[in-house]
Amino acid sequence: MLRFFTRRGISMVFVLFSLTFLTFMIGHLAPGDPILVLMGPRQDTETYAHLRHLYGLDQPLLTQYINYVALLVRGDFGLSFSYEGRTVRELIAQGLPISFGVGGLALLVSLIVGVPLGMFAALRDGTLADRGLVALALGLYSIPSFVLIPLIWMANLAIFRAGYPNLPQAGWGTPSHIVLPVLVLAAANVGYITQLTRASMLEVLRDDYVRTARAKGLLERTVIVRHVLRNALLPLITLLGPTTAFLVTGAFVVEVLFNIPGIGRIAVEAVGRRDYPVIQGTTVILGIAVVIMNLISDLLYHVFDPRIQLTE
Repeated sequence: MLRFFTRRGISMVFVLFSLTFLTFMIGHLAPGDPILVLMGPRQDTETYAHLRHLYGLDQPLLTQYINYVALLVRGDFGLSFSYEGRTVRELIAQGLPISFGVGGLALLVSLIVGVPLGMFAALRDGTLADRGLVALALGLYSIPSFVLIPLIWMANLAIFRAGYPNLPQAGWGTPSHIVLPVLVLAAANVGYITQLTRASMLEVLRDDYVRTARAKGLLERTVIVRHVLRNALLPLITLLGPTTAFLVTGAFVVEVLFNIPGIGRIAVEAVGRRDYPVIQGTTVILGIAVVIMNLISDLLYHVFDPRIQLTE
């Protein structure tokens, strides 16, 4: 176990170092000047030089990166270019709980809906119900967020015009604001989890020990719950890491279109404003989240199936 954590720790440091280096270089080598964006139409040479010196942009690129890493080790992400007087850490602390709340609820909804649908389809393999659920899952997984959101808005507007209670189209501040974003984020995951659960269930149902359990006269419910379900759900544990990455990338579109003040919208706005510290800070935080979720999924896989050794 100690060897596993040591290797993963070294791997995490390497991944984060590579992530910060690539993000830093791509941001700074991209065309455009963040100081000009910050100054707007009122530009003069003296103010321009002062701001470049204030944010350290007048130093060589390698020196800027070394200074950035030195601050990052101490948990300091620097000052935002576009949010005057605010640190990147403050912006991340403001948006991170919102993004994790929406993403966590979306993951929970995905599991609550996708797992039973996958089980239902597997237990009715080859029937019309199975084919219908497979088609539905494939459709949900295939529809991009930026296509699904207008469709949901149209349906919500039709409900409003019919005189029925409807949900807020955008904004933040009340529990009702979270419903539509969670549904959009959960939709594709429901399709993926349904397909994965169905395939895993069908594979386990064909194993010899399941036939033996049925031959002993056990009730079908007992066979499914005690012998099939636990082994069939093991692949879902490894889904935690990729699902987190998927929710993170999907949250960028969802938070912008639903006007949610999460870390995804902050990152998108930072790209438009050439706000390098915010872009780098949000990328590092989201990268850490994905790495940690991958680590947790590996540990849970070992807990649920001790035969699998933690060798990496």
